[in-house]
Amino acid sequence: MDPVTLLTVVVLSVFVGFEVVSKVSSTLHTPLMSGANAIHGIILIGAIIVAGQAGDPWLLAVALLAVVLATANLVGGFVVTDRMLHMFRGRAPRRPESKVDAA
Repeated sequence: MDPVTLLTVVVLSVFVGFEVVSKVSSTLHTPLMSGANAIHGIILIGAIIVAGQAGDPWLLAVALLAVVLATANLVGGFVVTDRMLHMFRGRAPRRPESKVDAA
């Protein structure tokens, strides 16, 4: 494929992805992030396999960059999911303060 076609596919993917994700209600974001984290884990394993079998230094450099970026994406996804789950937990009820009478 020529570069113009590849660039067109990437640009259209960005627009479609943005529109799809922006229309998701806030109650569905946590399950959506969990599914995305699973996909990012698979991508990380693939990048590690490619890095392990790379013979060319350029291929090894690109594969290691893919490992670093996939790891950052995976960890970031878990951090965001954890923060979202904390938002839905609510606050713990306050314990009544004990009043000690001074005698």
